[in-house]
Amino acid sequence: MFPLTEAQIRRYARHIVLPGVGGRGQRRLLRSRVLIIGAGGLGCPAALYLAAAGVGTIGIVDDDVVEESNLQRQILFRPEDVGRPKAEVARERLQAFNPDVTVIPYVERFTAANARDRVAGYDLVIDGSDNFPTKYLASDVCVWEGKPLIWGAVFQYEGQVGSFPPGGRPCFRCLLPSPPPPDQVPDCQQAGVFGALAGVIGAMQAMEALKALLGLGAPPAGRLLVFDGLQAEWLHVQVDRRPDCPVCGDRPTVTEPVDYEAFCGIVRAPRP
Repeated sequence: MFPLTEAQIRRYARHIVLPGVGGRGQRRLLRSRVLIIGAGGLGCPAALYLAAAGVGTIGIVDDDVVEESNLQRQILFRPEDVGRPKAEVARERLQAFNPDVTVIPYVERFTAANARDRVAGYDLVIDGSDNFPTKYLASDVCVWEGKPLIWGAVFQYEGQVGSFPPGGRPCFRCLLPSPPPPDQVPDCQQAGVFGALAGVIGAMQAMEALKALLGLGAPPAGRLLVFDGLQAEWLHVQVDRRPDCPVCGDRPTVTEPVDYEAFCGIVRAPRP
């Protein structure tokens, strides 16, 4: 077991004195690997807190570039970053913030073609995506690869954080067996999102991830936290495993990636 350096003891002192963490737990974090899907409103604060905590390897999957409208809530980015790949900018910021951390940028979409390869190399996955096809794909792959999943979502003034154990039981499909119709799910551009809300939910995702990596508190066994930002109220919902779930149920029928956009009723216009 590798010793902490004097600089690391100073940097992580407030962790090391915590019951349940100590030097052993901090070393565990430094050896841990977390994959973040999406470097947006949720992924940015989650990544910052993981890097601050000393999570040794952080992978970030995002094929998008920074836009001016992102700056209201995506706190890793600055005006001079507009037009640059989010994953690359995140790597620069996080590694400058904490040299103990290695950040691996994947400037690509998280798709059925690459998802299993990406997830397999990490201990835990944080889903900060903003669309249902990616959320179903992330959940399915985490079940098949036996990885815990922490997912989040924000809409206007409300946010959600969900945690699912390795291998599912329950999984995201137990919570939402069928996606809502696409025309009933406006995106941030259409509906808006309160900037600080993304920070609350992203920080909670980091909190749940760190607890899972350290084995602290209640295990991620299907909890859903719903936050009403206007009333400043949290609601806790227990998500039960569905024996008929096609992915983590008693008799799985979905054992490999499917066409998730078709499953969610999204029709893509043909390319010219």
